[in-house]
Amino acid sequence: MSIRKTSCKIQDMNVNVRFAPSPTGTLHVGGIRTALFNYFFSESNKGTFILRNEDTDQARKVEGSLEVTEQSLKWLGVSWDTLVTQSERLEHYKKYAMHLVSDGKAKEEEGAIRFFVPKTDKTSWTDAIGNKEIIFENKDIEDFIILKKDGFPTYHLANVVDDHLMEITHVIRGEDWIPSTPKHILLYQAFEWNVPIFAHVPNVLGIDGKKLSKRRGAKSVLDFKGEGYLAEALLNYLMLLGWSPKDDREILSKEEIIKDFSLEKINSAPAIFDSKKLDWLNGEYIRSLGDKELGNRLLEFDSNISNIPNFEKYLPLAKTRMKTLADFRLLVEDKNVQLLDKQRDLNINLEKNYLNLKQWTAPFILPATFSARDESGATTQDIYTVLTGKPSGLPFSEKLEIEGREKTLERLRKQK
Repeated sequence: MSIRKTSCKIQDMNVNVRFAPSPTGTLHVGGIRTALFNYFFSESNKGTFILRNEDTDQARKVEGSLEVTEQSLKWLGVSWDTLVTQSERLEHYKKYAMHLVSDGKAKEEEGAIRFFVPKTDKTSWTDAIGNKEIIFENKDIEDFIILKKDGFPTYHLANVVDDHLMEITHVIRGEDWIPSTPKHILLYQAFEWNVPIFAHVPNVLGIDGKKLSKRRGAKSVLDFKGEGYLAEALLNYLMLLGWSPKDDREILSKEEIIKDFSLEKINSAPAIFDSKKLDWLNGEYIRSLGDKELGNRLLEFDSNISNIPNFEKYLPLAKTRMKTLADFRLLVEDKNVQLLDKQRDLNINLEKNYLNLKQWTAPFILPATFSARDESGATTQDIYTVLTGKPSGLPFSEKLEIEGREKTLERLRKQK
């Protein structure tokens, strides 16, 4: 039996969607992207977005998982209208399971309740992603448990009951749930309820073409936060994984995404997570910040940055080279290295030239530094190694001006 097509006009309905993670561990970016698709679909249609904690599998429940999900969404700027926890709704699932038993559509077996799948006909729906029809033969679908012996529902029953009671209009979830969808449709039909529109979004793959997963080291949102990515940059990038805005723009504000988002623009092919693309995008967002705002973001990321003398003065130099907030320390702070003979000669000549400088400003530091380099037979890379302990970095003359003559001379003397 086919269900309704997806051609009905969205403006003719009150859009209700939900994001329904299981608290079995930290969500990686693929799961969060599904949450974002639900959220922006709701926002673009002035609908309702529900966060549903599907914790009926108590054996796999990991304490703190829901809180991490909430923190992740809040950091990305995502809010929800209500939070529902399924383990607090057990009476609903039992009541509806018993309805099916009384109607002869399910049977109690050793304390559990099993749903009987009609073995004739087909079950199909038109998926909103790609507007494609997906068909399953009922004879290939096994009868399945809907209520377990412990009184907890299985995913199938809890999912359908809650989507009905919450008047969910669009079920936007990962394509891994496609094999479960005919079971859900059969339950809707058994209850004689309207079936929502299904939109199964393709997986997110790594550069190697394999699905991102917790087992394969996929990162969580809070991992990216801890590595110095900006929330707005990560949100922007995740939305580009499988969704294409008008004019193929790559940098979009939250308001622009809301204005332009639709299910029709979600690609039916898997998306590739490219960390280099994320780094580029994050760098663009960093460079768009004013120096004061960037300083505030850095202090939120790492409060110890305030211990770097004159750290604010480094911001204009550093932000043109930063991909993440973590790069600031790497650019500004020096390392201790063992100098080569040629570099020791350069060290001595730099100290001599710097002592004789009339002004400690970049226009004076630069020629004095190159003079010491040429006198020592060294290279520009050697300059960076002697002055910072790294082969490259911030423009050394501007960096030394900020650090001051005494600190620079102190470093050179320690390396003799």
